[in-house]
Amino acid sequence: ASFSRMFVQVCLYFYCKCLWRCLKFVVRKLTGRCELQRICYNTKPGAARTMKIEASLKGSKSKRLQTSVSVHPDAIEKTIDDIMELKRINPDINPQLGISLQACLLQIVGYRNLIAEVEKLRREPYDSENPQHEEMLLKLWKCLKPNSPLKARISKQWCEIGFQGDDPKTDFRGMGLLGLYNLVYFAEWDTEIAQQVLSDSLQPKYSWILIFFSPPPLCLSQFSKAEWEKKKFDKAIGYSFAIVGINITDLAYNLLVSGALKTHFYNVAPEAPTLTHFQQTFCYLMHEFHKFWIEEDPLDIMEFNRVREKFHKRILKQLQNPEMALCPHFAASESLVNM
Repeated sequence: ASFSRMFVQVCLYFYCKCLWRCLKFVVRKLTGRCELQRICYNTKPGAARTMKIEASLKGSKSKRLQTSVSVHPDAIEKTIDDIMELKRINPDINPQLGISLQACLLQIVGYRNLIAEVEKLRREPYDSENPQHEEMLLKLWKCLKPNSPLKARISKQWCEIGFQGDDPKTDFRGMGLLGLYNLVYFAEWDTEIAQQVLSDSLQPKYSWILIFFSPPPLCLSQFSKAEWEKKKFDKAIGYSFAIVGINITDLAYNLLVSGALKTHFYNVAPEAPTLTHFQQTFCYLMHEFHKFWIEEDPLDIMEFNRVREKFHKRILKQLQNPEMALCPHFAASESLVNM
């Protein structure tokens, strides 16, 4: 039964593939335009166009077109010339087509290269013997706690910014240098928000809710001393800032590798998306997760995985919209759409 089912599925696949090729041939004859031309002329710039171009090139029967999505950035112009020649398109009559295809290929190739760059950082372990690694770690502390000098490199003070022990290097094992890069970027370029998120993450449940959701007339002084003493010992609603940052780095990494972030990057990066785009996306995710955590009002940190999974699904749903661009209103995102 399983063999018969598999055989039917294979037959259907080849039938649909042949039918699709025949349909494309007929449409080309009727319109006088190839699929790439129809996409560029009928779809506005952005994720919708670039993703259609990418699917068309990958699904082509021509090996030259299939491999065009993985060429070196310096070879893109020649690749465009090859595509125009292969499709018998006169560049003088269709000058805009070459420009549109080049923009799409820059994004497609750039996305693949970004995955490689991010993967390299993820695989590089934190090395306490490397001065650059140590310098970045100390910068993270200075950005988050500018008024509290670190007394020693190995110190329980690291727990104040959400590391698990007295030496943060052990916490970077899962995401390697990528976790540190993202945390430093957030703390350096979105300092005010990063410090606020850190401060909030350390607050007990009731004071946090009051800070974020109470109207101005309501304040802590309205509680009697006995009420406040009772409430302030309630379960902490906070989380370990640095550990959550590394966890959100993992979430951003999976969104990137799965291709889910193509929608966002193809809409905000006119050319190749860069590591800076990825780090700005991390800032957005940290900011949004922080707000989402408050909205979910979990009983304690044991609910973290549930909240994270729900948040992940919400972001995935947003990214299914081809018009979607994760453009928050905070410092690190100001230049995002102009890059």
